Amino acid sequence: MMFAGMMVVAFAIDCAFGWPRAVFAALRHPVVWIGALISALEGRLNAGQAARRRAMGGLTVILVLNAVLIPALLLQLALPDGMAGVLLGGVLAWPLLAVRSMHDHVAAVAKPLARGDLFAARQAVAMIVGRDPERLGQEGVARAALESLAENSSDGIVAPLFWGVIGGLPGIAAYKAINTMDSMIGHRNQRYEDFGKAAARLDDLVNWLPARLTGLLFALASGRPRRAIRVMRRDARQHRSPNAGWPEAAMAGALPVRLSGPRVYGDVIADEPWVNGTAPDPDAETLARGLTLYRRTMALTALLLLLFALP
Repeated sequence: MMFAGMMVVAFAIDCAFGWPRAVFAALRHPVVWIGALISALEGRLNAGQAARRRAMGGLTVILVLNAVLIPALLLQLALPDGMAGVLLGGVLAWPLLAVRSMHDHVAAVAKPLARGDLFAARQAVAMIVGRDPERLGQEGVARAALESLAENSSDGIVAPLFWGVIGGLPGIAAYKAINTMDSMIGHRNQRYEDFGKAAARLDDLVNWLPARLTGLLFALASGRPRRAIRVMRRDARQHRSPNAGWPEAAMAGALPVRLSGPRVYGDVIADEPWVNGTAPDPDAETLARGLTLYRRTMALTALLLLLFALP
């Protein structure tokens, strides 16, 4: 109950303020600190034959988790009892959520796209996806932004809240460390295929239930739960990711549009299957509706948190 109360506080602060630029300039961000540690370890340990790389990748996961879990556990134990502990714990958990920043990043794509400024929309979407924005038309930009909104609603909000409710500060901190490791070294390429295997597998594990919960929340918030759930059940497993397909498929069914599909990363064409492939392509208006669905989903999430936090 105390942990759920902390997450309510963190959620409310993040909705109100995000992570202000002045705070970022002064303190950076916990994910930046974690990322610096991961980079330092990867630079020293990611060498040798495949077996050694896999072992060193596993060691990196252990070292990073210990570096995050021990301070978080000590802070958790130092919290006072009662409402003071809930409030202070919520403040400490606040930086590990991305409720407002997720909305703001996608809104920064939606606004120029709505006024027909494809150049500005491409610049904005390049901040949140890895594919080549110069090859994206209006539909491609809208699709990329919606996919990021769906996937990161799980990774950046529902999953950290889920683990925060279960484990308090250690739970949410450990999740962010795992997710950051996956985003940095969990790639299937020559450099990270072996070194990042442990991080990628662990990220798949801790996101298994939150990803499916996020899809269900999108479906319930959409007002068309049957259609969204039908698409999610049918198409989520076709996605390249074992977890991201669930919120993406739910959003695709709710709007309804087709998502995923072929895309270009640098000079590589990824021939991915479509999600809700018989639906039309998204456009600027669809992206605006996607943001509305996101806000409704966050309101539903907040309501569930409050119910868990009530005595």
